[in-house]
Amino acid sequence: MKIAFYGSSLLSSYWNGAATYYRGILRNLALHGHAIRFYEPDAFDRQKHRDIDPPEWAQVTVYPATEEGLRGVLAEAGDADVVVKANGVGVFDAELLDGIVAEAAPHALRIFWDVDAAATLDEMRADPSHPVRRRLADLDLVLTYGGGPPVIRAYEAFGAARCVPIYNALDPTTHFPVPPDPRFACDLAFLGNRLPDREARVEEFFLKAAAALPDRAFLIGGNGWESKAMPANVRHRGHVYTAEHNAFNCTPRAVLNVARDSMAHIGFSPATRVFEAAGAAACLITDQWEGIEMFLTPDVEVLVARDGQDVADHLAGLTAERAAAIGAAARARVLAEHSYDLRAAQVDALLREHAARQAVPA
Repeated sequence: MKIAFYGSSLLSSYWNGAATYYRGILRNLALHGHAIRFYEPDAFDRQKHRDIDPPEWAQVTVYPATEEGLRGVLAEAGDADVVVKANGVGVFDAELLDGIVAEAAPHALRIFWDVDAAATLDEMRADPSHPVRRRLADLDLVLTYGGGPPVIRAYEAFGAARCVPIYNALDPTTHFPVPPDPRFACDLAFLGNRLPDREARVEEFFLKAAAALPDRAFLIGGNGWESKAMPANVRHRGHVYTAEHNAFNCTPRAVLNVARDSMAHIGFSPATRVFEAAGAAACLITDQWEGIEMFLTPDVEVLVARDGQDVADHLAGLTAERAAAIGAAARARVLAEHSYDLRAAQVDALLREHAARQAVPA
């Protein structure tokens, strides 16, 4: 099928944590025979911080972040069998959603793909005129990259015809064990941009642990942290490109995952970092959230912390041997159950199911 996908960016992970997810899903969908066209705006300096060149498995159009540029790419939606609007493009989000509904061919499957479902649902509850809430009746399918039963129930209560979580996963061709890199040497590393609904949890789970262990070395990567006051044993690395993620995950004794407020509240929402770290056989410490057992087994494949003191306690007692065993077990689990190959097969089945239903009346 021809898939037209309107998202934030396939080429750059700069202020765009969904890039790894898009790449993993779409690359594997292409292996199922689908023709992928990805449309991303030239915005937020993402094109100056590309991680990859346009891949052979997708045709990428970078359009000016203008009304004229928007009209140009929406005009191409009519040629597709599947038209997807992802949330969080950052410019013309409402217009893009209206546009795919208006421009899609009559037979086309119209999808809203929400990579931040918990936050979107909070916005919809607060605003009856929210663009997504207003357009749900015109969409055939909502896909999310997390949220489990709570998100499914919430979206369907708002009027979605169907909501299906397509969870984050591992692409073993991009995330895998590599030799340590001294640039990332530390006892505990955290990677994530500074965002309003994440900062307080980073303070609790990362900075509080660092303050409790002044003799240990901590490293934080991501945009926006340069102005944040931190303990003396914390180093700030800045933006970490996708090509550096394996070394970032493989080098420290352990790496930390901290969910954003909304995702921690609703559960069932493992970040891409969880699978990237597991794929690199890193020892992962994560904040506690409902549903983690669906993805990794606590104390065997991941260490779970209720607060910063738990993080400090885990790290204080973590030997190199146990860290390696946890990382190896996590890698084996995600390779077997949580690969993008499996996620793409799930999406492919949904697309073919819709196509079969469309063919029945004819």
